Amino acid sequence: MPHIQELIYQLEVGSGPRIIRVIAASLAVLALAWWYDTREFKNFNTAGAMEAAQVARNLAEGRGYTTECIRPLSLYLVQEKRGLDFGLSKTPHPDLMTPPVYPLFLAGLMKVLPFDYEINGPFWRYQPEVIIAVANQILFLLTIGLICGLATRLFNLEVAVFTLVFLLVSDVLWRFSTSGLPTLLAMFWVTLLARVMVRLDEACHESGGPRPVVGRWALLVGVLVGVAGLTRYSLLGLLVPVIFFTWIFCAKRAALITTLVVAGAALVAGPWLARNYSWTGRPFGLAGFALEESTLPYPGNTLERSLDPNLDEVGLNDYLRKGVTNLHRSISEELPVLGGNWLGGFFLVGLLLRYRNPGLSRLRFFVLLALGTLLVAQAIGRTHLSKDMPVINSENLLILLAPLLVMFGAGFLSTLLDQLELPIPELRHFLTVVLAGVAALPMLLTFLPPRNVPINYPPYYPPWIQTNARLLNEDELMMSDMPWAVAWYGDRQCVWIPRNPKETFFEIHDRHKQVSALYLTQLTSNARFLSQIIQGRDYDWARFVVDVLLHEQLPKDFPLVDAWERYLPDQLFFSDRPRWQKKHFGRPDRPVPQAPSLEPSILPPIQPSLPAPRSPR
Repeated sequence: MPHIQELIYQLEVGSGPRIIRVIAASLAVLALAWWYDTREFKNFNTAGAMEAAQVARNLAEGRGYTTECIRPLSLYLVQEKRGLDFGLSKTPHPDLMTPPVYPLFLAGLMKVLPFDYEINGPFWRYQPEVIIAVANQILFLLTIGLICGLATRLFNLEVAVFTLVFLLVSDVLWRFSTSGLPTLLAMFWVTLLARVMVRLDEACHESGGPRPVVGRWALLVGVLVGVAGLTRYSLLGLLVPVIFFTWIFCAKRAALITTLVVAGAALVAGPWLARNYSWTGRPFGLAGFALEESTLPYPGNTLERSLDPNLDEVGLNDYLRKGVTNLHRSISEELPVLGGNWLGGFFLVGLLLRYRNPGLSRLRFFVLLALGTLLVAQAIGRTHLSKDMPVINSENLLILLAPLLVMFGAGFLSTLLDQLELPIPELRHFLTVVLAGVAALPMLLTFLPPRNVPINYPPYYPPWIQTNARLLNEDELMMSDMPWAVAWYGDRQCVWIPRNPKETFFEIHDRHKQVSALYLTQLTSNARFLSQIIQGRDYDWARFVVDVLLHEQLPKDFPLVDAWERYLPDQLFFSDRPRWQKKHFGRPDRPVPQAPSLEPSILPPIQPSLPAPRSPR
C-alpha cells in the first residue's frame, strides 16, 4: 500500500505532471510530423539533394566516393590533372562537387535501413526519399532540443517554450526537411557550435579557467567548424567570427585558443581539401567555381557545362558586380524574414536590448558576426541553384542560424510581455497563443485544400526517368539536362548537356566515352522563345528541340537517330538504336510505367503529336 500511495503522490504532485506534459508534447510533435509528411511531402526537386543521395548510394554499395552525375567542367579538370587514363570508360568518375559529411550520413542510413530503389506498380512517392526525409526531420527535432536546452540555460523555461513552438510551426524549416538537402544537418552543427562556444566562453571567464579545460573546448570548436565545413564548404567561413570572438573576449588566451581552433578545423577538413586540390587545383573542388558562376562571361549554369572554360574572362568587376547585386538582394529580401518567420526579425530589434547576463551578450555578438559572414558568403557564392529554387536551395546559408535567431527573438518577446501591464495574468497566455498562431499561419495555410501532389512534374517523374535509364547497360553513358535525376533514379552514368553542342558533344562522344542516349526535358524546352531560343547565345539545345519538334531534323552525322515517341512533345529521348522495343528492367513482361490518371492536370497523358524524328537522308 505505501508503494501505491507514493506512486499516486508522484503522479499528482511530484514528477508525474512533468512526465505527462513531456509525453503529450512528444506525441503532438509526432502527429505534426506525420500530418505534414502525409499531406505536404514532395519528391526531390533539387540537384543537390539527388546528387548527395546517389553519391551516398555509391558509398553504401562499395563504389567509393564517386558520382554518376558528370559535369563537362569536371571532365575537363580531371583530364587536365590525370589525363584520359581517368576517363569515363576507364574508371568511375570521382565526385568533386558534394562535401562528404552528408553523403556519409545517408550512406550509413542506406546500410542500416531497407532502401528499395526499384519502382514497382503505381507511383506516388519514392521510398528512399521518404526515409531520407524522416531522417532529416529527426535531425530537425534534435536541433530544436539543443536550442531549447541552450535557451533554458541562458534565459528561462518560458523562452525555451517560445523557441520550441516558433520553430515547430516554421513552414520553411519543414519544407527543408523533405527537400533532401543537407540544410538540417548543417543547422545541427551550427547550433551545437553555439552551445560549445558558450561553454568555451564560460571556461575563459571562470576565474581564468583551467588551461586544459579551455584547450579542450577550443579544440572541440575547431572540430565542429571543420565538420560543418565538410557539410557545406561555406561554413568554414565561421572560423572568422570564432577568431574575432576569442580575440575580443578571451584576450588573455586568444593566441592559444585561436591556434587550437584552427588546428581542430584543419585536422578535420585538411585531408579532404587536399584531395579536392589534387583533382581540380582548388581546395573546394567544383564548388569552388561558384565564384565565377552567374557572372557575365558565364551566366546561369554555363560554366559547369563548359568542356574548355577560359576563367581569365572573369575579371574583378564581374566579381564585384555579382557580390554587390546578391548582397543587396539578401539584405532587402531575405534578412527581414530571418528564421523562416517574423520572430527572427525580433533578433535585429533585440540588438537594442541590454542583457544582464554578459555571457548572453557575448553569444549575441558571435551570432551577429556569423550572420554577417554568412551574408557575404551567400552573396559571392550564389549560383543558378538559387534562381531555380529561390528559398529551398543548398545556397541558403542564413536559414542555418534560424534556431539561434528565433531564440533571441523569443527572449526579446518575453521581455516585451514582462513590461506589459495586463489586468489579468491569463491575458499573457492568450497573447502568446495569438502570436504563435500568426507565426504558424504559413504552415496552417499549406494544410488547407487542395491537397499537395508529391510529384515534382515537370520535369521530374521518377518512373519515366528510371525506365529511360534502365534501357542502357550499367557501363553505357547517357547525356541529359538533368543528369542528377538520371544518376539517382536510374543508377546510370549521365553527363550534363555541354554548353556548345555542335563541338563538345562529339568531343565527349569520341574522346571520353560513347554517348548511347540523349534525354531532354522541360528544363530545356521551356525556354522563352524570343529572348532565349531565338536570340540567346547559350540555348543551342533549346533550338535543337525546336528543330526536332517542328522540322523533324537532326544535326548532320548525329549518332542518336532513333526517338521514342512515347514522350513527345513533352520530353525527348534519343538512342543509338530502338532499345524500347526490347525488354525493360530485365523483364520482358514488365510494362512501361504510366502516368497517374488521378492528376491529369499535373501529369498529362503522353500522346505523340508528331512522328518520331529521323535523321535526314
